[in-house]
Amino acid sequence: MTGHPSAQTERGRVAAFFDLDKTVIAKSSVLAFSKPFFAQGLITRRSVLQSSYAQFLFLLSGADHDQMERMRAHLTTMTAGWDVQQIRTIVAETLHDIVDPLIYAEATDLIADHKARGHDVVIVSASGEEVVSPIAGALGATHSTATRMVIEDGRYTGDVEFYCYGKGKVEAMQELAESQGYDLAQCYAYSDSVTDLPMLEVVGHPTAVNPDRALRRTASENGWPILSFSNPVSIRARIQTQSRTTVAAAAAVMSGAAVAGAFTYGRLRRKR
Repeated sequence: MTGHPSAQTERGRVAAFFDLDKTVIAKSSVLAFSKPFFAQGLITRRSVLQSSYAQFLFLLSGADHDQMERMRAHLTTMTAGWDVQQIRTIVAETLHDIVDPLIYAEATDLIADHKARGHDVVIVSASGEEVVSPIAGALGATHSTATRMVIEDGRYTGDVEFYCYGKGKVEAMQELAESQGYDLAQCYAYSDSVTDLPMLEVVGHPTAVNPDRALRRTASENGWPILSFSNPVSIRARIQTQSRTTVAAAAAVMSGAAVAGAFTYGRLRRKR
């Protein structure tokens, strides 16, 4: 890019790596699809109730390592035999059909700021790539990396090819740094969970967003910035109150973020 010398250093290019759930989106991106999956006959009512309870725990305290492992095992077992194209279709329809979405306004501002500075934006998530990739595209991210399931004959086998979690996130980030020329010492990373400590430690500019207790403690001990994202609002309403100049600069990110934020609003509407 031209006009943004900060995006380039003598040692490499700069990227901002964002965790997805509770960092950009106020909900678990995977659990947000429980009701659409139920409507399509992919999961049972009991699974919907279980995922709602898991979401409640997730929002209260964040997911620790053991919880993440149990959730991974549950989801991979549940998805065995699912048709991959059907999942992609459900995700696409959910992205485009739900209006009046909510997403962390602070996250969209931060993404827009990094893009204005010429930085690449990368979404790094433990959720499945069939969910993460469309959301990342809607947000205007440059790249995304996510968990990949083994697929045979167009269906999930129930096995995991790559688990984008913990050190797996670091591996994915390092591979991207190698292929895209990123200097990780100059890069940024944002997450809410102590399980993403490896992801935060591998960059030169880590930031805790809505951190759980363990991450807040670690961030404080290391002098890392701590951000609080607590303003999920209608992106359309925000655009109407912004100046024409701001809208022109951030339109792509904001409109995309509105689509991704649909998951949050949809779940909140259904719980009322």
